[in-house]
Amino acid sequence: MKHETNRIEYKEKLTGDLEKEVVAFLNFKGGDIYIGIKNDGSSVGVKNPDDIQLKIKDRLINNIRPSIMGLFNISTQERDGKIIIVVNIPSGAETPYYIKQKGRSESGCFIRIGNSAHPLTEDVINSMMARRYRYCLISVPARRQDLTFTQLGIYYAGKHKTLNKHFASNFNFYTEDKKYNELAYMFADENRVSIRLAKWAGKDKSNLLQNEEYGDQCLITALNKVLDRLDTENITQAKKTYPLRVEKRYVDKEALREAVINAFVHNNYSNGNTPIFEIYEDRFEITTYGDLLSWIDKEDFFTGKSKPRNPEIMRIFRDLEFVEYLGSGIPYIVELYGRDVFHFSKTVTKIVLKFDKSIEKEILKKTTPKTDLKTVVKTVDKTVVKIIKAIKEKPSITVKELANLLSLTRRGVEYNLSKLKEQNKICRVGPDKSGHWEVVE
Repeated sequence: MKHETNRIEYKEKLTGDLEKEVVAFLNFKGGDIYIGIKNDGSSVGVKNPDDIQLKIKDRLINNIRPSIMGLFNISTQERDGKIIIVVNIPSGAETPYYIKQKGRSESGCFIRIGNSAHPLTEDVINSMMARRYRYCLISVPARRQDLTFTQLGIYYAGKHKTLNKHFASNFNFYTEDKKYNELAYMFADENRVSIRLAKWAGKDKSNLLQNEEYGDQCLITALNKVLDRLDTENITQAKKTYPLRVEKRYVDKEALREAVINAFVHNNYSNGNTPIFEIYEDRFEITTYGDLLSWIDKEDFFTGKSKPRNPEIMRIFRDLEFVEYLGSGIPYIVELYGRDVFHFSKTVTKIVLKFDKSIEKEILKKTTPKTDLKTVVKTVDKTVVKIIKAIKEKPSITVKELANLLSLTRRGVEYNLSKLKEQNKICRVGPDKSGHWEVVE
């Protein structure tokens, strides 16, 4: 019988450190665990092999993460007239593997060195995580290979930079066999990478006003469109004071920009998920996929320690000056809004930026019924202004026509019309089909 090696582990009986040994092999090059054999290689066998195999299977499935369902094989062999159990462990593709109870930490991650399992250091764990996420974007061939990068070239030209003939190699846009990878696909002129933005009526998801997609094009183009859209929704409130005019956005403009860029840079794209941007009556919500705190320590995240999940994406963003000072965005948001605006889970990280409508409320409180309606609403809601203007120009305008004009859903138009009627700002004269709208001056 062979002695223990970096690929062979002997156990006289099933012990409590089985998961540790399996994790070590998964994070190494794989190996075999023999149960029923002493360290010197002599066979002692096991009793109730069927029961033990079932226990092993349950422990490995329930106690190791990421899931290794289907990765391992358990069998029995006869050695020296004894029944022994062999657990075959391959090299895992989703390193670092870890013991679920201990987490992705030095006490939960191990690797095989010589004939024993050794803890992984935090630096090695982070390095494995980086390779894991990068593997999905860099090593997987793009869904199509006829990619062009005209938009990306225009953005670089706008910063007085030129993409030379080697740019794809410099940006890691190729797999090892020189095919365009998923990273290249994300920055190509045409793709199927969907960036979603939704606008809701009210403070919950009960009534969808708009549902837009800014994908199918270069990631930079999608980023710019999201920034422009949210900037439009981030209304500027204003009031006249002596001697200056006071203006205030719902949300600090720079904080909102940093939050959006952070979502694009730190999102885990490996499973096809993309950031989600949502607009509510009282807040912006930005959802980024991936367990961020398994990637970076929470304190490091809040203090701006540089550790991008997607360094290739970050490199392009820095070239195009979306990120001027690496890591400065999060501390800026924290300084203005505190840490509570960040919500972490094992699947997503969410930033919730509440609206400050203090000036708007002050104006509404001072407004009398005789005040010009257009002046008041212009400050409160641009959509309402457009609806009133459209009704004045065409009193017989239909809901469908308003929806097309304002790029809203039918439900979105109906919601705003209902709101205006409740506020006695418009009224309907006559039946639905042959009647018309009137603005109450």
